Amino acid sequence: MTHSRRSLLAAGATGTIALTAGCLGFVLGNEPLEFAADRVAPTDEMVAETGYEERAVEQRTMERSEGIGGIERDFEASLWTSSYSKSVDYMGQTREGSVFTAVSVPGMEVAGQSVNPLDEMSNEELLKEFLGRVDSNRSNVDNIRDQESFALEILGESRDVDSFVGESELDGEPLDVELTLASFDHEDDLLVLLGVLPERLTEESANVELLMESVEHPADT
Repeated sequence: MTHSRRSLLAAGATGTIALTAGCLGFVLGNEPLEFAADRVAPTDEMVAETGYEERAVEQRTMERSEGIGGIERDFEASLWTSSYSKSVDYMGQTREGSVFTAVSVPGMEVAGQSVNPLDEMSNEELLKEFLGRVDSNRSNVDNIRDQESFALEILGESRDVDSFVGESELDGEPLDVELTLASFDHEDDLLVLLGVLPERLTEESANVELLMESVEHPADT
């Protein structure tokens, strides 16, 4: 029983949940209601043009419980994470210099109420939520601060993009990092696009923007 990003209707002022066809197990509390996102990803052509390589494509499930009309129910959300990286010459060695990640999370709404914990997060909060998952080399970034905001044309519309700077370490040496993040709703999914790179690799900022502008949703799985 999968309801992909579709809302359920509440049953009046009593706060009970409507008996929607095929959802009896959810209504009775015997099984979770499932939501599924469509994958978002940059085009293969732009990945190749910018010198990135696919690092991982993963579909995983997020579970949570939420009170709906005074009744506790379980939910499962299937989300996609697509990560790409680029090796660069840095401090005399070839290293993974920058990472780009595209995440899609299903919109989760029941009885007009969102059960998606990410819905109300700011870009800075989303950055902290996803950073450790998408860039294991720089999961500990401290003193994150807002740098600038700008707009990019992504999926046919102008989208707000926030740029941050933070402090990390590489081989015990301090390292300033640049973090670029866009988040917006598209086709009933929440999309989060994130680029992470050493601040001194300024030329990579433009490549992160090109990857953002090229994303497709739904993308091939």
